[in-house]
Amino acid sequence: MRFVKMHGLGNDFVIVNGFREKLPEDLSALARQICNRQLGIGADGLIVLVPPEKDDAAARFLIYNYDGSQAETCGNGLRCAALFAKHEGIVDGNELYFETLGGLVQPTIIDEAMSIIRVDMGVPRLQPAEIPAKFAGNRVVSAPFTVYERVFNVTLVSMGNPHCVIFVDDVEDFPVEKIGPQIENHELFPEKTNVEFIQLLGDDKMRMRVWERGCGETLACGSGACAATVAAVLNGYIKHRARVILKYGSLDVEWADNGHVYMTGPATLVIEGDYTL
Repeated sequence: MRFVKMHGLGNDFVIVNGFREKLPEDLSALARQICNRQLGIGADGLIVLVPPEKDDAAARFLIYNYDGSQAETCGNGLRCAALFAKHEGIVDGNELYFETLGGLVQPTIIDEAMSIIRVDMGVPRLQPAEIPAKFAGNRVVSAPFTVYERVFNVTLVSMGNPHCVIFVDDVEDFPVEKIGPQIENHELFPEKTNVEFIQLLGDDKMRMRVWERGCGETLACGSGACAATVAAVLNGYIKHRARVILKYGSLDVEWADNGHVYMTGPATLVIEGDYTL
């Protein structure tokens, strides 16, 4: 099976052209095999592009996490998949639509030479039932949440997938590996959740670490950067845009006047080859 490996600021994916390659029936099992960093290629997730169900989309975007669970969408993965689709001839132009489990998403290749892609991530969903989360009220903004007898103020956002955003004083020293899985698997999140830990830096800049549902801590999360920006606006920390700083670079995110969230950042090809099924 022909594959490429790409990453968005260190968040890495194995990507397969499902229009051309013969795929096994169990993509969840394939993801667990191929993403294993010791026994497979190694990645945070497996992305497969297959023919769309609707005429207005270039492809259906399927993404499976390291543990084999299927995710609704993925910001970094969408940027990588957009560039992949252009190089594979799935699309001719620089604007395209992907069908995802979280809805229709539009990436645009802004600069192909520099591999910069802008993604319209759509309108954030803020009602607890849409996250989904078992919280009261129409929105969950800076709500108290207890883990390990510590109380955190959490803001919940869905970008097609669930996010729990927590603002902290020092994100580098924060015990992400301890707190992250406790929140990810908490009973108040029936489909689990991604967890973003954010340090405000001023001048509309934020530093982020993320505990991803089904993966553990990853080096970047595009939808998480979008959720963090929305959460910062809801809490009054910023007006409508932010630069979200990650270990290997940054993403520019804007919550625009039309209600949509736009994320801009790079996608990088690492390797390509054949994987024996």
